[in-house]
Amino acid sequence: MPRTEKPTAISVWTRPQRPRREQPALSRDQIVTEALALLDAEGIEALSMRKLGTRLNAGATSLYTHVSNKDEIIELAVDRVYGEIEVPKAADRAGWRAATLEYARNIRAALLRHPWIANVLGELGMAHLGPNMMRLSEDVLELFETGGFDLATSETALKTIWSYAIGTATTEAAYLTALARSGRTEEEWLAQVTPAAAEAVQRYPRLRKAYAAGPRANAPEARADYFQEGLACLLDGLETRRG
Repeated sequence: MPRTEKPTAISVWTRPQRPRREQPALSRDQIVTEALALLDAEGIEALSMRKLGTRLNAGATSLYTHVSNKDEIIELAVDRVYGEIEVPKAADRAGWRAATLEYARNIRAALLRHPWIANVLGELGMAHLGPNMMRLSEDVLELFETGGFDLATSETALKTIWSYAIGTATTEAAYLTALARSGRTEEEWLAQVTPAAAEAVQRYPRLRKAYAAGPRANAPEARADYFQEGLACLLDGLETRRG
């Protein structure tokens, strides 16, 4: 009879841990810490099992005790980044909005500290099972509960704020990654791009009118302001759905 192979796990969070007869030379925490340092320093393209093993002064066998492949390392690294995100407590019912605003800013800040993450979030279908993501979800549901939202609306609010913050921050992180690779300052980049953009909008009257208003003087502050303006629109909408 043909040999039947066991299906591989679809995520590090669904793969049973391998039994170990002795204490391994490396811990999972050490592997993730070094992987995150490599990703932050050199980007997603630099990550490989061999290179990570070299940085850890360990053979591949030590890594494979904890992970099956590079994808699982990325899952673990992303959840570690999520562990940096803090969810403020709402002191009372009226405090939900300020706490949510700070939470969303914390998401953006964490992703911009680790811009490589923009390349992988769309591929992590099981990220919600990570322990830090679980903790985030529980804390945010508590925040909205304190603010007077029922559970169903709290879940909607959780997903909406998360999707907005992640989508906006990953787009910004991708832009900053391209900027870093170009070797230009942001002022130099904008000086080169602005004339082309001004020409491109000429056929579109509404875009042309919006573009004519001109960019804000400080690009980093402008990005932060755009983020908060969009978030304010979401919070206004959620306010109407409070119990």
